[in-house]
Amino acid sequence: MLSECLEGLNIDERGIYVDLTFGGGGHSQAIVERLNNGRLFGFDQDADAVINAEGFPTRSFTFIAANFRHLKKYLRLHGITTVNGILADLGVSSHQIDAAERGFSTRFDAKLDMRMNREADSSARDVINDYDQDALHRMFGIYGEVKNARTLAAAIVSKRVNQPLTKVSELISLLKPLAPRGREFKYYAQVFQAIRIEVNEEMKALEEMLLQTAEVLTVGGRLVVMSYHSLEDRMVKNFMNKGKLHGEVEKDIYGNLIRPVQQLTRKPITATEEEIKENNRARSAKLRIAERI
Repeated sequence: MLSECLEGLNIDERGIYVDLTFGGGGHSQAIVERLNNGRLFGFDQDADAVINAEGFPTRSFTFIAANFRHLKKYLRLHGITTVNGILADLGVSSHQIDAAERGFSTRFDAKLDMRMNREADSSARDVINDYDQDALHRMFGIYGEVKNARTLAAAIVSKRVNQPLTKVSELISLLKPLAPRGREFKYYAQVFQAIRIEVNEEMKALEEMLLQTAEVLTVGGRLVVMSYHSLEDRMVKNFMNKGKLHGEVEKDIYGNLIRPVQQLTRKPITATEEEIKENNRARSAKLRIAERI
């Protein structure tokens, strides 16, 4: 949904923009091409993104090797206090999924890793082998919405008593008898999603980032966020609609909601059938756009 993202940003050629999920650089390239004396800051914690950023015009583009939860801090280090637009394409990138050695995909056998930042201390192996049964139960239930989360957690704890789980194939073998018949691959995806979110603290990072966007967006600036599962989308929707991620909404003396942004998309934008045929990952994408008020 490249064109939809660009349209949502409503790019001013002299404006300052942020691509919070640089990845392969596709979105950033398209934004830079529309700038004339403007600037783009690209964030990414993955070392592979550093290589992808080489060759970008340094006059208009600055790459920041950091998690987007540090948005405000790094912008200030570069002398930036407000920006005209922020883009975030959440979740794991296609490049990371297709890199077998990263351990993100159920399609390849590899070490249980799933770290987006390969310098991080905790990997999928650590989560699976070190978390107690209650913590595993909560993780699978909340982040993966796995219906038999308690049974799965118990099975992992029982299995690792004799030998730690270290490879994707070992985890898949454990999951096979627990998966609903005919829905095995969806079940595997839910389990892997839960582990990945935990390893990378994705929901906490998203929460911190969203709150900071309200502080750095100039009035009229756009926030464009593409999510891929219900947990992400729910948090983005709540922030754009209510200005709050948790708790009661705030209202002024007239009963109007006090919120930093106004959602411009009443319903999320989804990919066309043509795009889904070209990129199957797009089938679950939901794009929401908001404007700073």
